[in-house]
This record gives sequence, C-alpha cells and structure tokens, in this order.
Amino acid sequence: MKKFKSSFNVYYEDTDAGGVVYYANYLKFIERARTDAIASVNFTNSNLKENYGIYIIVKSCNLNFIKPSRLEDKLDIFSEIVEVKNVSIKMKQDIFIKDNLILTADVHLATIDKEGKPTKMPEKLKEQLTK
Repeated sequence: MKKFKSSFNVYYEDTDAGGVVYYANYLKFIERARTDAIASVNFTNSNLKENYGIYIIVKSCNLNFIKPSRLEDKLDIFSEIVEVKNVSIKMKQDIFIKDNLILTADVHLATIDKEGKPTKMPEKLKEQLTK
C-alpha cells in the first residue's frame, strides 16, 4: 500500500526538563505526518469536512518508544497505509533520526460525520490511499 514521508525538526518547546522530547509530543509529530500524507493525495481536513461532511479521527494508537530524540534532531516520519476499509484506516508510522529507528506507532483511524457517527469515506480517498 501507499507510503509517505514527512520531516520535522525538534524545537526547544518539544523538549522536557531533561532535554529530550516529551513523550506526548510524538503524538503531535505523527498527527502532522498523517495530515501531510492525506493532504498529499489532495484531501485536506477542511476539504473532507466542507465537501464530504466527514472527519478522520484517531480510534486507537499504540506507541513503542525505542530511543529518545533531543533538541534540533531532524525526525523523518514514514507513514504507511496498512489497511483501508469503508470507515477505517490502519497506519504504521515509524520515526527515524538518520537511519536509527526511535519510535513505532500503530494507528487506527475512523471516519465520522458531524454527529460523531461512523460514516463511509469517499471512494476517491479510498482509491488514493490504496493505489
């Protein structure tokens, strides 16, 4: 299935008192990478909301912390679509510093309507994520 790459730098605001990236900030990094991935196939969050009346939300997320990252590290985030169903997307996301794997994430996304109920994703999005 489809793979995407995003890169981000670690800023001072991302670190904790020990000088390493605060664990919860990895959720922000992988969220940004997922947003970039979906935008790269011409579907932005605002487009999905305005044109299709849907939102993509995180249903579950499992992170495995392998090594820490620090101020000014360049993070490369690889997002891979593992499975696409009518109302869900499963992704594997890995964060690297150079060639060193520092975090893995298994993320289960769902498409919902404005009432928060599961709803079918647009066929065009499904096609773009699976080809």
